[in-house]
Amino acid sequence: MTDSYFHEGDLVGVLTAQPLDRLLDYKAPEGGCHLGAFVEVPLGPRKVLGVVWGAGQGDYDRSKIRSVIRVLDVAPMRDEMRVFLTRAAEYTLTPLHAMLRLATRAPGLGDAPSMRKVYRLADGVPDRMTDAREKVLGVLRDYGGLSFTLKELAEMAGVGTSVVKGLVKHGAIREEEAPRDTPYPKLDPDYGGKELSADQAAGAETLRAALRTDKYGTTLLKGVTGSGKTEVYLEAVAECLRMGRQALVLLPEIALSGEFINRVEARFGMKPAEWHSGVTMTERRRCWRMVGQGDAQLVVGARSALFLPFQNLGLVVVDEEHDTSYKQEEGVLYNARDMTVLRAAINGAQVVLASATPSLESWANADAGKYRRLELKSRFGAAVMPKMSAIDMRAEDVPGGKWVSPTLRAAIAARLEKGEQSLVFLNRRGYAPITICRACGHQIACDHCDARMVEHRFLKRLMCHQCGETKPMPTQCPHCEAEDRLSAVGPGVERMGEEVTALFPDAKVAVLSSDLYGSARAMKAHIEEIAEGGTDIIIGTQLVAKGHNFPKLTLVGVIDADLGLQGSDLRAAERTFQLMRQVAGRAGRADTPGEAMLQTYQPEHGVIRSILSGDEEAFWAAEAAERKAAGVPPYGRMAGIILSSPNVQEVFDFGSEMARRDDPLRRIGAQVFGPAPAPIARVRGRHRVRLLVKAEKSAPLQRALAQWAGQFRLPKDLRLSIDIDPQSFY
Repeated sequence: MTDSYFHEGDLVGVLTAQPLDRLLDYKAPEGGCHLGAFVEVPLGPRKVLGVVWGAGQGDYDRSKIRSVIRVLDVAPMRDEMRVFLTRAAEYTLTPLHAMLRLATRAPGLGDAPSMRKVYRLADGVPDRMTDAREKVLGVLRDYGGLSFTLKELAEMAGVGTSVVKGLVKHGAIREEEAPRDTPYPKLDPDYGGKELSADQAAGAETLRAALRTDKYGTTLLKGVTGSGKTEVYLEAVAECLRMGRQALVLLPEIALSGEFINRVEARFGMKPAEWHSGVTMTERRRCWRMVGQGDAQLVVGARSALFLPFQNLGLVVVDEEHDTSYKQEEGVLYNARDMTVLRAAINGAQVVLASATPSLESWANADAGKYRRLELKSRFGAAVMPKMSAIDMRAEDVPGGKWVSPTLRAAIAARLEKGEQSLVFLNRRGYAPITICRACGHQIACDHCDARMVEHRFLKRLMCHQCGETKPMPTQCPHCEAEDRLSAVGPGVERMGEEVTALFPDAKVAVLSSDLYGSARAMKAHIEEIAEGGTDIIIGTQLVAKGHNFPKLTLVGVIDADLGLQGSDLRAAERTFQLMRQVAGRAGRADTPGEAMLQTYQPEHGVIRSILSGDEEAFWAAEAAERKAAGVPPYGRMAGIILSSPNVQEVFDFGSEMARRDDPLRRIGAQVFGPAPAPIARVRGRHRVRLLVKAEKSAPLQRALAQWAGQFRLPKDLRLSIDIDPQSFY
């Protein structure tokens, strides 16, 4: 036996995705297996997926050790992937089996390569249309010509398989034989390159030169909105493909992928592989397999694409790197931006962090010389940055229950006359954040969380944005039973849509919010329609701030620019600055100059002044100085400890006991704050308590946290999670 090959009967240590705290010993199967092989093994009465992680321990009666059932017909896990998963587990204090689960999130990995029946849209029309048939055809239309297996299509439409088969008989759906998994078409790096500005060309050459070193490095690609960052990093992707290596582009929001995929196809002549919740399970398995055997050159995906089994990863681009959606807040708590840097360092790959408004962490790393910094200072072509101004709401005459100021209303009217688009931005989903009874003052709250339910009038339901619980909109107060006394308080985007429609009855108004679409494809189709000019006024949440390009949009009006400045989040100023600059950047991206108007009750606030002045470096320097003085990230280390239990007394007692026995943390100079009720103290029926640990930048925090938490035996119903580098504090 060599270090990387195990002969039949040799003991191997197998890591499974089951919640076990160790490797399991098995005998290598007939024909042997390689280190890293994906295998099927018996575990009790079940068969489970695992990976050969090393030699077996041999500390168990050999006669009772069972054999690996079979080696799966997929590329073995590479050494660097095992190192990445191990180091990511150590950094995030996550069990290794949970990291493996992230790396094997594709169905049917054990299926043998074969043909299968798939179903796609055809030209026929059924003789009789039913609701069930319309649902099936609607799914196929939403997914733009993709094919599905019978079970997959029926499940997505919420119908029985007989409905699909009936549509095949009528010629409305075509049944075909297709290979289960096929390589992706080759991309041509020399196919469709655009003419670059001098700024862009210099940036692209810097990135190409970095790739040619075949070594790890990270570049912060900073450029004002509309400066052409995408074209610059696509040139880096082209160079990566020429070198025969694979590239990954991470996007923060699935709705961005439609426009981006089109740009990639225009640049390279073919579509890339996609990996996100909007692709079918069949496509997900194909992507996973083809990435592993090197038959997918470029993947465009959400944060979990970072855990795909790349054979030769040469470049990872994190677009809109400042975006908070790169942090996973449930299950394995990791930040995809930070894990990208870790994976690239292990693989000898390059990282490009692209943003108009970088995170302070990335800004500080570039400032300290750890990251290379590239800057695009002007918009591409004839486009110029929008004019920024504040509307002082203290001086505006706005009727009660209304939110659009006369100044903003006049600006929108002027755009309508010119045939230009306007965006009214409010970072609040739904119709209204609070529903109150005018008879007794009761506010309708979630039954399972300490959170107010948000009215979604479009859905005719109340929704909890913490746990997802919904209930029909009641006609009487659940507290005093008064009829017709419930009143919506405060604005959400749906209510803004009503107000704007009433102000401009002849305008085409579209509300862009993730709640309003049945599928990601439907959302992408609507965004494309808006970009082509099919809407006069867009009402949107932060969804619209994430990289969309609306060429006819020349005015952005922010309804409540002060919203993000409330609360005690250490990143409140940074996030408000980023969001306002990003949403303002949607205006004037083509030839016509744009304008952004911020409605605010605090025009003299330092953050509002920084947004208006555009002096980003001064803002970052001031923000950095404050954080450095307080010893908080990125100049100090933090970890959030979240305890939850159905029993409120138990969770507080346990938190207090943890705070008392903090010796391992005190030894490294760390401080423990709390326990305190979480800002949302109950979610899904579980009471939540938080502790916060703060330490110096150089402190070995993970080791101390592991020793600290290891002192305690958790009661049966109590859960403990440790969040390294927390991004939210709810």
